[in-house]
Amino acid sequence: MDNKVKSGKEILDDFFKGISEIENIDVEIANSLANLYHQGKFTDVNIKNELQKLRDKNANKD
Repeated sequence: MDNKVKSGKEILDDFFKGISEIENIDVEIANSLANLYHQGKFTDVNIKNELQKLRDKNANKD
């Protein structure tokens, strides 16, 4: 039996790899967050900016 303990980075890598498959999640937001994480740009400022871009984009659809 393998009792390997995952590191924090491994846990986050796994989470962001499958984030868009979480039930009832907005896929566009999930993909944006995953992209920021994988680019090494997962900061509060970048997250806020990305969410604002998505809000603006969706506001223009109406």
